[in-house]
Amino acid sequence: MQQSSYIIEVHNVSKHFGDKTVLDNINLNVKKGEFVTILGPSGCGKTTLLRLIAGFQTTSEGEIRIAGKEITQTPPHLRPVNTVFQKYALFPHLNVYDNIAFGLKLKKVAAPVIEKKVKAALKMVGMTDYEYRDVDSLSGGQQQRVAIARAIVNEPEVLLLDEPLAALDLKMRKDMQMELKEMHQKLGITFIYVTHDQEEALTLSDTIVVMSEGKIQQIGTPMDIYNEPINSFVADFIGESNILNGIMIHDKKVSFAGHEFECVDKGFGENVEVDVVIRPEDVYIFDPSDVAQLTGVVTSCIFKGVHYEIVVQTSEGYEIMVQDYHCFEAGRNVGLLVKPFDIHVMKKERSCNTFEGKVIDDSHVEFLGCSFEAPAAAGFESGEKVVVEVDFKDIILQDNEEDGELSGDVNFILYKGDHYHLTVVSDWGVDIFVDTNDVWDNGDCVGISILPESIRLKKLQEDAE
Repeated sequence: MQQSSYIIEVHNVSKHFGDKTVLDNINLNVKKGEFVTILGPSGCGKTTLLRLIAGFQTTSEGEIRIAGKEITQTPPHLRPVNTVFQKYALFPHLNVYDNIAFGLKLKKVAAPVIEKKVKAALKMVGMTDYEYRDVDSLSGGQQQRVAIARAIVNEPEVLLLDEPLAALDLKMRKDMQMELKEMHQKLGITFIYVTHDQEEALTLSDTIVVMSEGKIQQIGTPMDIYNEPINSFVADFIGESNILNGIMIHDKKVSFAGHEFECVDKGFGENVEVDVVIRPEDVYIFDPSDVAQLTGVVTSCIFKGVHYEIVVQTSEGYEIMVQDYHCFEAGRNVGLLVKPFDIHVMKKERSCNTFEGKVIDDSHVEFLGCSFEAPAAAGFESGEKVVVEVDFKDIILQDNEEDGELSGDVNFILYKGDHYHLTVVSDWGVDIFVDTNDVWDNGDCVGISILPESIRLKKLQEDAE
């Protein structure tokens, strides 16, 4: 049997807590010595995935292998991994030396060997003179170093780090990022690092795994993730982006923001709806001239320390964010230009809302747990299963939950230059996608209405074909 080149293999892993799916068919391979960061917003499943690798929880489905050995049901203490937690989990009644030596003593390692290993670990984390200090007398950064020393002293094949810098102030966090990177290079072991901080992920990682709602969205190098996001979620989550609706006219030509642009993307087909991503630092801004592709007026200009963040309202009514080293004050008329290789075209994940439904009678259809009036039902048999389609712009959100046919919570907001694209999770747990000019906040409870004429029905077998 050929030995795997991966130190960690996660195959078809899912995790359910009751009816809730926290991880949905996760597949991930990690090379020996790699620094892999699992990145995503709160509640995306990243810590659960780390805990499954560590053995603190067990999978509902799938298997996990470490160094070629299947360890899905193996208890934590028998796995060749160590974990550094966000809250350090140091023993307050033990000094620094005894905290670090704790695992070695449990394994009944000889005292001289323990002393040698602890001193080496202390040197690695820059805490050589602290071995007999009380841990409660240490700063947050020092406690974090002790927690890391306690983990690496056991010489694990894999070091798991669960948001280990989250409790530190900004300067300390930046310093510790650099130290972690150096430690990884010196130790040569595999690091699996969990964070919601995009900048931290870009700084530290060889490979980034972007997660959302229990699924892996994209795996790639920091440069790949930043420059070639696979979908609008990744583009929005990693750094600042202008994300706009577009039409791929044909290979290397795309239309967005009311104009046609040369680009380098191809293979999308002709006259296909796409999403277009342009990073703010890739937009050239200057006084209006013949070379400008777009013209507009600056609506805000904020100094960010290294650059100015400038928002331009174009003549066609789109907002474009620009980052530039020069100040363009509010009210100033400007021209904008984007070079072809700075335009990134992505496939749209969906063009409309699609639901499973059932025809009730010739004027009503049932979907999302509700009965809706739908003239389109006239051509279908009563009880027939159908595919229900509703355009994003035809979903109406109400301030009061009681005012809609059903209700839900705003879960994700994406600004697309001239409107917001929202994900609303209905009370039935189904995602509903909405285009709106109204301003909503994440977590807002809303009523959801759909006008009868906005509902389209298709035979189920037509959709399958």
